[in-house]
Amino acid sequence: MTFHDHYSAVAGRYASYRPRYPAALALYLADLAPGRERAWDCGTGNGQAAVALAEAFAQVVATDPSAGQLSHAQAHPRVSYRIGRESESGLSPRSADLVTAAQAAHWFDHAAFHREVARVLRPGGILAVWCYELMSIDPAIDTVVDRFYRVRVGRYWPPERKSIEHQYRDLPFPYPDLTAPAFTMETILDRAGLLGYLGTWSAVQRCRAAEGIDPIAELTPEIERAWPDAAERRRAVWPLTIRLGRAPGDEAGR
Repeated sequence: MTFHDHYSAVAGRYASYRPRYPAALALYLADLAPGRERAWDCGTGNGQAAVALAEAFAQVVATDPSAGQLSHAQAHPRVSYRIGRESESGLSPRSADLVTAAQAAHWFDHAAFHREVARVLRPGGILAVWCYELMSIDPAIDTVVDRFYRVRVGRYWPPERKSIEHQYRDLPFPYPDLTAPAFTMETILDRAGLLGYLGTWSAVQRCRAAEGIDPIAELTPEIERAWPDAAERRRAVWPLTIRLGRAPGDEAGR
């Protein structure tokens, strides 16, 4: 598969405006894994998941094919960033307790990724991939954002985005699915933060390139009407959808 880089051009904004994954998720995955020596975060972007995992694992290897994204990755003493596709972890066989892909698996060559997962996971190791759709703030704002997503920039979403709308249930998965508890990402935004986040969407980048105009500038007056106080800060919540499985082997091999 050809790598289509949708984010390098906005990597700095992506690092600033994308929400962070909850620490509770990293701890939950660490408790499931056969050990806490090493995790591989594939398609790490600028490291949001990798840094969270580093609080629970001795080493996190975080790979992404986008040099632009990695140039804005958050440094952490237990995270090693490497350029690499989903088939290029650079890890030794059976050396990872956990493999993750956060809001990234819909871009993958799944056969290549699953071969690499099978190679690097220890017996009983955990594979976890997750995604998120639209946030919830309040009904008035949510209606404006949903219309922007589906109508204004809807035709510019890459086809892989459909897998997120299907909550990754349409993607191949190599192990029997385990049931995961519900997790959410939450953050406090002001109005500029919301617009900044929406500006990182791949459909927005494609719309700008195709039409030569900025759809965020068109959207701004609608958001201002729904959110009149620019300084007011509001809670935004993104539910996470997680697919979770365990590699064959000794589940208790800790």
